[in-house]
Amino acid sequence: MLIVGSDLVEVERLLVSGELSCPSCRGVLGPWGHARTRSTRALGAVVRHRPRRARCSSCGGTHVLLAQVWLVRRADAVAVIGAAVEAKAAGAGHRRIAAALGRPDSTVRGWLRRFTVRAEATRVVFTGLLHALDPQAGAVVPGVSVVGDAVEAIGRAAAAVVVRLAPVEPWEFASRASGGRLLAPLSGAGW
Repeated sequence: MLIVGSDLVEVERLLVSGELSCPSCRGVLGPWGHARTRSTRALGAVVRHRPRRARCSSCGGTHVLLAQVWLVRRADAVAVIGAAVEAKAAGAGHRRIAAALGRPDSTVRGWLRRFTVRAEATRVVFTGLLHALDPQAGAVVPGVSVVGDAVEAIGRAAAAVVVRLAPVEPWEFASRASGGRLLAPLSGAGW
């Protein structure tokens, strides 16, 4: 799985011109069909999309190219999940968040539990990204909750990307920076 930009035309151009690298061996990726069609939920709509597949010319491995608006193994857009996390950081409970987003309580509770488990590691990674993008950035001062600290680190790192590189939504940046694994189980290898 490789997280790419959300402009499908640009992704196709990068793929055809050999400008995408294999996440396994850093070889050149080329076109290799499409993955299965998926139905995923954005804010206010169900989106059907069929991600592109790519094959590495060096190792022969194939990869699904997933747009940064999604997370790996999640049926909802990263913006929806991010809105839930932001609401939790502001003190809302999972039932109120689920009602506001029109999602099942159990789904939102699962997102929030997973993000909470990963919050400290997420804060550390995104604080590191912030300082790599902006060496003059001030410290991310610990606040009331580790979830709030992680949200602040993501927001500040995304703001640094906007200043230094290009406009991007904070949660899309978080998806891309985490390789789509923002809510994946913790592992010894990181993301």
